[in-house]
Amino acid sequence: MKATTTAFAVALVGAASLAGPAEAKIVRFEVLKVEPAFDGRAFGAVGAYEKVTARATIGVDPAEPRNAGIVDVGLAPRGPSGLVEAVSDVEILRPVDPAKGNRRLLYEVANRGRKLALVLLDDAPGGNALARADDSGNGFLLRQGYTIVWSGWQGDVAAGDGRLTFAAPVVPDVTGPSREEWVFDSGETPVAAKLTYPAADLDPAHARLTVRQRSADERQSPADLKFTFDGPQKVTITRPAGFDMGAIYELVYTAKEPRMMGLGFAATRDIVSFLRHETGDANPLGKVRFEHAIGFGISQSGRFLRDFLYQGFNTDEAGRVVFEGLMPHIAGGKKTFVNYRFAQPGRHTQQHAETTFPGDQFPFTYPVLDDKLTGKRDGILAACLAAANCPKVIQTDTQLEVYQSRASLVVTSPTGEAIDLPENVRVYLMANLQHFAPPNGQPVTNGICQKPTNPIHAGPPMRALLVAMDAWVSSGTAPPPSRYPSRRDGTLVPPEAEQVGYPAIPGFAYTGLVNRPSVLDHSVVPPRRGADYPVFVEKADADGHDLAGIRLPAVEAPVATYAGWNYRSRGFAEGELCDLIGSTLPLAATREARLAAGDPRPSVAERYPNPGDYPAAVRRAAERLAADRLLLPEDVERYVATAERVGVQKASR
Repeated sequence: MKATTTAFAVALVGAASLAGPAEAKIVRFEVLKVEPAFDGRAFGAVGAYEKVTARATIGVDPAEPRNAGIVDVGLAPRGPSGLVEAVSDVEILRPVDPAKGNRRLLYEVANRGRKLALVLLDDAPGGNALARADDSGNGFLLRQGYTIVWSGWQGDVAAGDGRLTFAAPVVPDVTGPSREEWVFDSGETPVAAKLTYPAADLDPAHARLTVRQRSADERQSPADLKFTFDGPQKVTITRPAGFDMGAIYELVYTAKEPRMMGLGFAATRDIVSFLRHETGDANPLGKVRFEHAIGFGISQSGRFLRDFLYQGFNTDEAGRVVFEGLMPHIAGGKKTFVNYRFAQPGRHTQQHAETTFPGDQFPFTYPVLDDKLTGKRDGILAACLAAANCPKVIQTDTQLEVYQSRASLVVTSPTGEAIDLPENVRVYLMANLQHFAPPNGQPVTNGICQKPTNPIHAGPPMRALLVAMDAWVSSGTAPPPSRYPSRRDGTLVPPEAEQVGYPAIPGFAYTGLVNRPSVLDHSVVPPRRGADYPVFVEKADADGHDLAGIRLPAVEAPVATYAGWNYRSRGFAEGELCDLIGSTLPLAATREARLAAGDPRPSVAERYPNPGDYPAAVRRAAERLAADRLLLPEDVERYVATAERVGVQKASR
C-alpha cells in the first residue's frame, strides 16, 4: 500500500458533521500520514494494519460544567475558536479492512510519550515506530482485531524518537512556588539540572537549595552546597562533601508560565469521543461503529486512568461514557500530579525520593470511604457513581507496587481494615514481580541496586485479563474473582519480618522498608507531613514468595526467589528501596551447596531430581492458571516450550 498524506481541517462552529458548540470536542483533526504498519504483515483473519499519524486540536469551553475542574481554565488564553485550545499528537493502528476489526477501540495512555502496550501484551521489543514486522511481537492485539489509539497528554514531554507530545497553553502573568527534586546517582560535580518551569527570578538568594541523604532526614544547606541559574530553566549545582551519590537535592524557587497540564485529561476524553462518534470525513475511523472502548495504562499511565476516572473525565461534554472498561496496570494506590498549577506529571512518589509531591493522597481506592485522618469522604468512583455511569475496572499490580506505591490501600480502608470492592471492580496482584520487565529478559546488575533485577514478564496474565475485560464489557461475562492479598485471610500483614515470614536467605536481609503515605499539608512548600496511613505487605511462603495473588510458573516452579523490590547499594543511599527494580536470588544448585551456604530453601536438584520434572512442574502451574482464566492456552504452551528448551540448569543460572 502506498503511504498517503492528507490533512483534514474541520471548523468547529457551523460544521454540519460535528456537534454544536455546547458539545464541542475537536476544533481540528488533521490526518498527516497513512502508511503500512509492520511491513505489511498480516495477522490471522484480520489481515494487515496501517498506521495513521494525526494531530488534534481540542477546544475547551471554560463555562461548560464538565470542564470546570480543570485548574486555571478560566485564566488561559482563548484560541481562534473562542475556546481554550491545546494540540495533541495522535497515532492509530487500524485494520486495513475495517470490516475485519473487532469494533473495539483500545486506547493506551502514552507513558511519557511512549507506547508500551505492545511490549506488555504482544511481547514486542519496544519502540515507537511500529514499522517493522518485528515491532508487532507475537501479534496478539492485532490478531484480536483491536483498533489501537494513542495521543499526547503530558505537556512537558519533549519531541523526538516518536514520542507523542501535547502542546498545552501557558497561563500568562502567573508566578508561584515550584519545587524540584533530583537524585543524581553519580558523583558528578558540578552537575546541571533542568527545571520544569522557568524561574521568575534568577537570583540564587531568592531560591533555596537543600540536600539530605534520605527522605526523612532534615533538609540541610551546608556552606559548600552552591548553585547558579544558567538561564530560566537550568541550574548548575556544586555538590557538598558528606553526602553520597544517592542523596536527595531539592530546590524551591519562584516559577512562572505554568502550563495547563489538566487539559491532558480533557484531550484524552475528547479525542476518544471524537474517534468513537464523529461520522464525518474528518474522522479516520468514521466508517467504524465502535461498540466499546477500553482505556489501558501502564505505570504513570495507569495512575492517569485512575485520576481520569476520579476527576470525572470519563463522561464527555455530550454526557456520553468515554470508556466502558478501564485497565490501570502497576498504578498501586496512586493518582497523578497533573491537574495542578505548576504540575509535574512525571513525578511518582517512592520510598527514597519524591515522597511528598501532590497527587497521591486520599482517596486511594475505588469505593467511597471515610478518612478519619483528614475528615474527608471520597473514592475514585465518586464522580461516576454520581453520574450513574461507572465503567468496568480491572486493576493489576505487581509486588513492587505494594512496597513502593501503597497498593495495600487499594484493598484496605484508610485505617487498615479490609474493604469490599464494588461489583464493577476487580483487582489482581502479580506475585513477586517487579514494576515492569520486558519479554525474554534476564537478571542484570546496574550498580545502584544490590541484587540482579527480576526478569518475570507480566504479559501472559495481562493478555488473559484483557480477554476477560472484553467479555465483561461486551456480554456481561464476569472476569475471574479478584486475586489480591487480604487482611481478612491473613495474606496481607504489617511489614515486619516476623509477620511476613520472609526466609533467611544468605546475603539478603529483609528489612520491611516500604513507602509510607502520610497526610500532607501542601499549603507550605515543601509540604509538612502529618499522620501516617497504615500500609501492609504480602505474607511470604518458605521461598519468600507471596502466598496470595497470581503466582506465575516462575513462582510456582521456582529456580530462584524473586522479589518485587530491591535495595540500594553502598554509595547510593544504601538500604533504601531501589526505585522500581526487583531482585533475583538464585536457589542453590544442590543440597550440599545450600547446606554449606546456610540456605533454608530447597535446592534446584532437590526440587527437580529427574529429567522432565521441571517442565512438568511448569505445565501444572500454567494449566492451573488457565483453568482459572488467568492464562490463555497459547501461553500455557509457550511456558512449557520455554522450560523444555532452556532446561532447569540454564533457567537457574
